Amino acid sequence: MIATNRYLDTLERSGIRRFTNLANAYPDCIKLTIGEPDFDTPAPIKAAVLNALAENRTHYAPNQGVAALRREIAAFETRRGMQCKEEQVLITAGATGALFTALMGILNPDDEVIIPTPAFPLYESIVRLAGAKPVFLDTKKDGFQLTSAALEEAITPKTKAIVLNSPNNPTGAVLTEASLKAVKAAVLGKDIFLVCDQVYQGLSREKLPDLTLEKALEKQLFLCQSFSKPYAMTGWRVGYLIGPEPIMERLLLLHAAKVAAIPTFLQDACITALTVDVGEMAEIYEKRRSFVCRRLDEMGLSYPKPKGAFYVFPEISQFGMSDEEFCTRLITEGKVAAVPGSCFGCPGHIRISYCCGDAQLETGLARLEAFLRNNF
Repeated sequence: MIATNRYLDTLERSGIRRFTNLANAYPDCIKLTIGEPDFDTPAPIKAAVLNALAENRTHYAPNQGVAALRREIAAFETRRGMQCKEEQVLITAGATGALFTALMGILNPDDEVIIPTPAFPLYESIVRLAGAKPVFLDTKKDGFQLTSAALEEAITPKTKAIVLNSPNNPTGAVLTEASLKAVKAAVLGKDIFLVCDQVYQGLSREKLPDLTLEKALEKQLFLCQSFSKPYAMTGWRVGYLIGPEPIMERLLLLHAAKVAAIPTFLQDACITALTVDVGEMAEIYEKRRSFVCRRLDEMGLSYPKPKGAFYVFPEISQFGMSDEEFCTRLITEGKVAAVPGSCFGCPGHIRISYCCGDAQLETGLARLEAFLRNNF
């Protein structure tokens, strides 16, 4: 067989999809696996895309994105305190496109990228595709936070970037001011980029600690953002990347070679999305989070306290089996699906997603409780 790109041999199929597919084989299984809002896209956004189609906004968009959307994003982020210009904004195919463009655009073979774990597996995949080396920094030992000591040990002369995800997938944990202060001190003035995946920030009603607002780091920062989670637009596949202007000019070449441009009519609708109040959805997620945590407490399970996203990450190592075996049996015997923590670089845990209907969530957790009671 003719050889393919050797870096593809380093990739594995998504564990999230693998366990979701296993659950699909059991029609009555409750799936608490996928991080996808159960809400429909808000009506004003859908109306905007229909209007754009009616106005024949179906031709090529500029590679960088529709100027009006980039201006609105720059204004949106500036109101948040980031201080950016439209020239720094690149419209991408979801946050996946933003992460891919940022990491592939800055990495060379043998560079190192620090990935605090547990972490979304996509980060490792992109780093390996670039021929670079992922350096995993275990945060569990420090309460799922970052410390100066841990960062000092992980950083080497080959370190090119650190990936930060807060609120975190899979834990729901939020990096504290102390953690972000440690990161800033570790990288300020060095040739190290910070790639900030903040796709879950829009789901929080409270103001969260945020390193992208640090003006002193603006030449080292990339913000990867998406319309998917806060606006229930997962299937639209639109996001954006913001970074230092001179570097963004170079990354535009990579983006243009990869996807050319994001559909024009979708970008028009995203302008409307930035005006939509998602507070009601955020409030519902908070209520679900409280419910899930209360039920896990009743089951005697420990977990890092989630403060964002829509995940909880209970520990199951006390039951004497791997998390993969636990999740497999949970599906086949308990008829409820979760994702093994090992898929995120943190074995001994499972990820529970609570972005599903209340009745489904209640039934799923009742089945988890019954599975524990019947087997342990």
